[in-house]
Amino acid sequence: MDPNQDFFRTLSPEEEQLIILRDFLYEGNWEEMLRDLRDRQSDKPFIFRLNSRIDEDIGRIGRLRSYERAHRVDLGRYLRPEELTGGFGKVLEH
Repeated sequence: MDPNQDFFRTLSPEEEQLIILRDFLYEGNWEEMLRDLRDRQSDKPFIFRLNSRIDEDIGRIGRLRSYERAHRVDLGRYLRPEELTGGFGKVLEH
């Protein structure tokens, strides 16, 4: 079994959504996504709105990014293709 896939399966819907947005809007670049969130905090122009949970999302991104660096993996590879084309799968399920 793939331990990275096991980790991916433990992600919250919010964490998975961040990976989807990173890959869909920012071509897999966490730095661009973080810049956009920080611009949002500073009332500068931004690309998307994630409600009022910016600080939480920045923390989630830090956790995901640290995992990816430590394990030399792109968690986006575990997304289903339909999640990157608008069928966001478990992210929208409640």
